[in-house]
Amino acid sequence: MPTLTFGVLYCFFVIHHDRRRILHCNVTRHPTTAWVAQQLREAFPYNSAPKYLIFDREHTFHGEVLEAVDGLGVRPVRTAIRSPWQNGAAERWVGTCRRDLLDHVIVLNKRHLKRLMIEYIRYYHDDRTHLGLDKDTPAGRKAAEATPVSAKVVSLPRLSGLHHRYDLAA
Repeated sequence: MPTLTFGVLYCFFVIHHDRRRILHCNVTRHPTTAWVAQQLREAFPYNSAPKYLIFDREHTFHGEVLEAVDGLGVRPVRTAIRSPWQNGAAERWVGTCRRDLLDHVIVLNKRHLKRLMIEYIRYYHDDRTHLGLDKDTPAGRKAAEATPVSAKVVSLPRLSGLHHRYDLAA
């Protein structure tokens, strides 16, 4: 992600495929194998690692990262070269994040991008519905009960007003 001062920041994320939940996200200027390995350790504390992790062919997913994955007891699965469709959930999340957020803001620095990503992940989990989840959210938002026709609809701004969630007034 380019910044206001023409620097480049990199986002790392771990997504759980079943409900499309973002388990971990972080930002850095220089992604190294040691940094990525630490992010994986932070993503899966206390023996919570899954059976498999899908990696693309990024150069930082070698060496120390594979040792960390092995230490977690996880089997790494690589996507084929130039085959982004093999990890569609991750590719879809990146595209959605870009269209919903990053195409509309100018990132100032690492701290600003991290705050934006945390806010976006909260919006993504709690408010943004997904067709693949039968128009539910990854966190499982409860549908409104039968309400009178005269019920008032209220707009709740999300992401500093970039998006909104609409609910019925109490």
